Amino acid sequence: MNSERIALEPILKQYFGFTSFRPYQEEIIRDALAGRDVFALLPTGGGKSLCFQVPPLVRPGLTVVVSPLIALMKDQVDAMQAIGVAATFLNSSLEPHESRSRLRGLHTDQFRLLYVAPERLMLSGFLSDLQRWNVRLIAIDEAHCISEWGHDFRPEYRQLAGLRELFPNVPVMALTATATERVREDILKLLRLRDPSRYVASFNRPNLSYRVLAKNKPYEQTLAFIRERLKESGIVYCQSRKTVEKVAERLNADGIKAKPYHAGLEIKDRTKHQELFLRDEVRVICATIAFGMGINKPNVRFVLHYDLPKNIEGYYQETGRAGRDGLPSECLLLFSSGDVVKQTQFIEEKSNPQEQQIARAQLQQMVHYAECAACRRSELLRYFGENLESENCGACDNCVSPRSTFDGTIAAQKFLSCVYRIREKSSFGVGLNHVIEVLTGAETEKIRRWRHEELSTYGIGKEHSRSEWAAIGRELIRLGHLRQSAEKFSVLELTDDGRAMLKQRKLITLTKPMTIPEPSSHRAGEISCDEGLFDRLRQLRKKLADDQDVPAYIVFSDVALRQMAREYPTNEASFARISGVGQKKLQQFGGTFLLAIEEYLQTNSRQIFADNSFAVSPPTAPPKPHLNDSTRETLQRFRAGQSVEQIARDRGLATGTIYSHLAEATQNGEQIAVEQLVTATQAKEILAAFEQVGFANLTGVWEFLGGRFDYGVLRVCRPLLQAKRHLKVS
Repeated sequence: MNSERIALEPILKQYFGFTSFRPYQEEIIRDALAGRDVFALLPTGGGKSLCFQVPPLVRPGLTVVVSPLIALMKDQVDAMQAIGVAATFLNSSLEPHESRSRLRGLHTDQFRLLYVAPERLMLSGFLSDLQRWNVRLIAIDEAHCISEWGHDFRPEYRQLAGLRELFPNVPVMALTATATERVREDILKLLRLRDPSRYVASFNRPNLSYRVLAKNKPYEQTLAFIRERLKESGIVYCQSRKTVEKVAERLNADGIKAKPYHAGLEIKDRTKHQELFLRDEVRVICATIAFGMGINKPNVRFVLHYDLPKNIEGYYQETGRAGRDGLPSECLLLFSSGDVVKQTQFIEEKSNPQEQQIARAQLQQMVHYAECAACRRSELLRYFGENLESENCGACDNCVSPRSTFDGTIAAQKFLSCVYRIREKSSFGVGLNHVIEVLTGAETEKIRRWRHEELSTYGIGKEHSRSEWAAIGRELIRLGHLRQSAEKFSVLELTDDGRAMLKQRKLITLTKPMTIPEPSSHRAGEISCDEGLFDRLRQLRKKLADDQDVPAYIVFSDVALRQMAREYPTNEASFARISGVGQKKLQQFGGTFLLAIEEYLQTNSRQIFADNSFAVSPPTAPPKPHLNDSTRETLQRFRAGQSVEQIARDRGLATGTIYSHLAEATQNGEQIAVEQLVTATQAKEILAAFEQVGFANLTGVWEFLGGRFDYGVLRVCRPLLQAKRHLKVS
């Protein structure tokens, strides 16, 4: 099968109701269809699932999806069945008779898509069955679980390496939402991927805002936060099961519908609580940080961390469960130094020294994020090896309400000097707490034993409290003046920069403690619409979803409802242009929603919005500096005057791949000459088609033009023409 010749956009529109792919999705799908192994890092909300859901719609055979998230399997299978795709799952939540029925269906080729847990997959009997089921693709979701450096390591994932021997000719797709460079290399090695295509999308989620609040009466802070967000759904993450239960109980007592969700609950209770949340019967789910929820609810409007996460990867993935539909959503972390102490105690309970070292390093990075005064979005992206082009994201507390700074030269000199004097006297380093005890003149057994009361820095810092000195010390670490080891007894030492600062007595500016910021006036991904109509359509969606016994978003997403409440579609043609309206949903729900809109307009006037275009900020659009080398080579050759066909021939690639490279480049702001692809007359014709049908409706434009232009040409031209439509095309 030549995957380059398959028109995937019509399939995307027919089944999923979308007119264009998100960054890298199409390339990943085409590589898998061509039989190539693929590694894909698409952050939460970036459309990972679509990458393995489309191939079984293109060709016969079975696609097997390995996932550790039992809760997510039923959710995704329901969504696939709702759009007419034969999908099923096998895991421990099923009764024996249910499993037998599904196995019979697999033996008779009734299914195109199978979700299975890794421990079930690797059973010898199951593997024997699998070899008889015409498997055409194996997708390993949450692939970071195979690495000890991943935030959710699972030993059973290590067994998946055996799939390569059993299925030597079946392509393997490894997908993850969070992985540092070290974890990525682990995935490639341990899954034994063969010359895989590698796709790493941007980690930036522009529709999410990030805040860290000093923890003080956390329940009252949580209640106030939720009460300010009427009708919105959210997740509250807690460190322990006990806290989960307590917070959920108190929220219910205060009039907020909430349910607990953690590994200690019976499976039937977890499933019930999840269903209530998915169907908007419950506004808030309280869950443990350690337990992977796997809830695919696109309209989660906030994620609140009641306690400190163990690492950046986990925090990023958990916050990523907010705003998966691209609409504005909030992430709030309550932080206190007491949480750091608790996490450290948990680390000390680990029996494996290597695991302890990894956990300490990860906790230090998490604390650094919580206490930093720089742009939080930049800090997150930098952790994953990506840089934010702007120094101010406009959507985190540190950018919206920058914290005050003060001249911390004297305090810094005292702290750095104390670290230096301790090592000079004792020939060894000490930890942060001991330095603080020396500065504040504490009388401890260690100070007496090591005679540190004799130091010139002993007791010179009584003007600051212990917590203030701790904050100063951690900021000096962040600023690079001190280095902290990740050993069991982590010690501080001066860096070269710190020695220079101490010797030259340079001015050092420090940041004052966190305060409550004002929310940003602009929120990425915001869609203005008729809120009255949106509420009415949301009620209609709930009723239809309840009638079908499915979560509300399976009927339509919030994005689709907001577009309806903005565009006021009055016929099937205009309704079909709504994002997420595929062929089956048009037939099933189109008439009902059109009637509701018509009835609303009988008693309400249409509203006019300043920006008539509909666009949700793509959560994973890669910034220009992150075009991969292959795409950049294509761009350079094209700018040098080579045609698409010539580039494809010289590089040994399909023309469809070259068009994908150019489309990716233009979507990310790179400029190329339209006349290299089409004539001036054709450009004028294509522009008129986009203006008539809509720039978001690529399939509609292709049909409007009678299929005379390649999809690739239209994808490349679209952003160029959209940017230049104010100019005359002659």
